[in-house]
Amino acid sequence: MKTTRLTLLVITLLLSIKVFSQEYTITKKDSIVKSSWIFGIGFNVVDDAGSEFTDIFNIEDNWNIVPFPSRVSIGRYFENGLGLEAVGSYNKYKEGKTIDNSINTEEIDYYAVDLRISYDLNKILGQTGFFDPYVGLGIGYTDANNVGRGTYNASVGFRTWFNDRIGLDFNSTGKWAMSTDNATNHIQHAVGVVYQFGIERELSKKGEEKLTQLQELEKEQERIQDSVNSAQKAEQEAKELAERLRREEKQAKLVANEKSKENAEKLAKEKIAKEVAALGNVYFDLNSSYLNKSDKSLLDKLTMILKANPSTVIKITSHTDSRGSEKYNLWLSERRVKRTVDYLNSAGISNSRINIEAKGESVPTNECSDGVVCTEEKHRFNRRCEFMLLSN
Repeated sequence: MKTTRLTLLVITLLLSIKVFSQEYTITKKDSIVKSSWIFGIGFNVVDDAGSEFTDIFNIEDNWNIVPFPSRVSIGRYFENGLGLEAVGSYNKYKEGKTIDNSINTEEIDYYAVDLRISYDLNKILGQTGFFDPYVGLGIGYTDANNVGRGTYNASVGFRTWFNDRIGLDFNSTGKWAMSTDNATNHIQHAVGVVYQFGIERELSKKGEEKLTQLQELEKEQERIQDSVNSAQKAEQEAKELAERLRREEKQAKLVANEKSKENAEKLAKEKIAKEVAALGNVYFDLNSSYLNKSDKSLLDKLTMILKANPSTVIKITSHTDSRGSEKYNLWLSERRVKRTVDYLNSAGISNSRINIEAKGESVPTNECSDGVVCTEEKHRFNRRCEFMLLSN
């Protein structure tokens, strides 16, 4: 009873721990993106007024933008915070905008292809899960104001995520011409939708703390479970011992009863076997299968034994002497055993209790085999039906 109460108490404690651990589980909010691909499409704004960083918010005079998506990007971002991104953009310098400190008099196409390496500032600031600021450096090629030039680029921006896949990207990039011959420095701003795929995640610091707590809970649960198992095992072993002793006692009685029964059956079988053996054999006349009065009297006694022991099965084997051919003697022995069985059947003994075998001249009881001269009396002993107890 004490063991049972202890078991119930521990089980209740285990259930409480289990419920707590289920409520305190690791979710996506406890993980951060370790690496991924990011594809983006959006708009870009070019400020090539010549004032560079001194008048960057003069939207009306300095900013050039087209009314359709004009920027596309693809990038691979790695576990260490670094990212490698390729960006292609198109724009158009508008008539009346300030370009290189002069008023633009005609629309001019703008093309740029850039490659940059970025770094995720969350690696320094700490992960937020939805806000990813970054800085980047790179190079590119720009055709602006009908002048092509290589550029050194520096970027700053951030991405904000609606879910694991979709977000917005805001960034600004300063572009410095590698050659100053008729090429100016300028700024390019961009905003667009980004799609993240090929995501590999890892636990955040908060997630790692939760995981450590969960592991400690699991260890405690295992320790308590081991205690429960030990108590239950001791209780079960006691039950099994009592049950084994009960079975052994029962088995001992069964063995004793079975042995007593076997001894009784053995004695009964020996008694019946002796009674059958005491009857002797049925002997036939030469070339005859008919039963005489003496033979029938013997079979009547056999019938009484069989009826007194309803489960007894006997075997009757029929033989002939060696005179005549083997084929004839086999046929004659078959006739003799058939007549013997027929007589027993007529007395109420079924065939299911009788096994028969005709041996012909193959098993003589004496030396009177083919070619041996014997007296008629010796030949008579070979013309017989023998009876043997098979089962009781």
